[in-house]
Amino acid sequence: MHPIKFGTDGWRGLIAADFTFERLALVSPVAAQVLADVYGDTTGSRTIVVGYDRRFMAEAFARTAAETVQAAGFDVLLSNTYAPTPAFSWAAHKQNALGALVITASHNPGGYLGLKVKGAFGGSVPPEVTQQIEAQLSQVRPLGGRAGTLQTFDPWLSYCEALRAKVEISQIQEAIAQGKLKVFADVMHGAAAGGLAALLGMPVREINSSRDPLFGGGAPEPLPRYLSQMFRVIRTEGRSGVSNDEAAQLAGFVFDGDSDRIAAVDGQGNFLSSQVLIPILIEHLASRRGFTGEVIKTISGSDLIPRVASLYNLPVYETAIGYKYIADRMLSAQVLLGGEESGGIGYGNHIPERDALLSALYLLEAIAHSGLDLGDLYRRLQEQTSFTWAYDRIDLPLTGMDVRSRLLQQLQAQPLKEIAGQAVVDCHTVDGYKFRLSDRSWLIIRFSGTEPVLRLYCEAPNIQQVHYTLDWAKNWANSV
Repeated sequence: MHPIKFGTDGWRGLIAADFTFERLALVSPVAAQVLADVYGDTTGSRTIVVGYDRRFMAEAFARTAAETVQAAGFDVLLSNTYAPTPAFSWAAHKQNALGALVITASHNPGGYLGLKVKGAFGGSVPPEVTQQIEAQLSQVRPLGGRAGTLQTFDPWLSYCEALRAKVEISQIQEAIAQGKLKVFADVMHGAAAGGLAALLGMPVREINSSRDPLFGGGAPEPLPRYLSQMFRVIRTEGRSGVSNDEAAQLAGFVFDGDSDRIAAVDGQGNFLSSQVLIPILIEHLASRRGFTGEVIKTISGSDLIPRVASLYNLPVYETAIGYKYIADRMLSAQVLLGGEESGGIGYGNHIPERDALLSALYLLEAIAHSGLDLGDLYRRLQEQTSFTWAYDRIDLPLTGMDVRSRLLQQLQAQPLKEIAGQAVVDCHTVDGYKFRLSDRSWLIIRFSGTEPVLRLYCEAPNIQQVHYTLDWAKNWANSV
């Protein structure tokens, strides 16, 4: 078995190989005690929230986590159904709990399951907290004396109420009722199932809504290669309304396995990553809702983000890749929103947690307010900022961790001076290697911390240049 290690957001492993009932029973009470050590004085609580998504046997694993935490002397609120991870983060905050333990493997393939640890403030705990959990796993701990209580609760009620209060639901509902807006949701067999319709109280055409622990043979990750059905549905619907001058705006949303990441599909069937959605959200929240505050982006975020922020005199703060860094900043600054290129977006007027359903509501609000398609909103921002660049990313599997070591050594010993025919202007190493090139395009070379995978990110003046640069980076890596 691999050692129990917490990565970018939680501990994950293959079911029955690394992620087992025995190991979860070991980790859960230790995590609860560390949460008590860190947040006990500020909350005065002994309550731990336990939740889960729709993965294979997730509810059974959640029951094990709940019972072992209860036996250790904590009071447990155990979810009575699956729900999005941000719903459990909200529950931890709303219930004044020490935090939440969420059984999920997010966007990973069906063979995986995992544990996310959320703090009392309603977001992912910082690295020093998960490091404490890892350090204490080998220590023998006495049980907490008298067992705590265990109650079940519905995580959707308070969560939906909180999200509805953030947006002008009535305007979205009116647009749908009048036939001006049609909403589609690909929930990827995950925990967002039924969520958007429940929030809107209106019909939503949901795709892949059944529970399928194998996720159709793919992974519940909002990437184009998994979205053929959504593209087909949107394009078919679009063609059927071509002759109608009053054709409805079409909006498709894609939610990952535990509904903390989002992507979208516009009315023409074009994929919109968060590199597109974040600028749209900045413009909507700042111009139509009058919100203000800092915009937080990771180093892999598009250069369009600061350009749009500057239109509204909003400061921009940049972090390493990983939402935990965004959440940490959200706890200490006035924030409009914080977002990452992989689809996680959170808001300063809510808990410091990425939330795909709340993002969908704000995007629907933008459509209802403006009367424009998401693609049109994006193109208008490109025109306003004179920035029409393209972005893409690839994950390159390596044959082993020894290759990873050789590549790192090469980058350190022989820094790249030229990439894809462009001179390297500067290089930032806050998270991997971000090379800014002479034409102002950029390439990030970054390694997975837990598996032999090289992640390559690029933004350039056009998609051809993006792919040329990414191909160059792949060839470079394969030659070392």
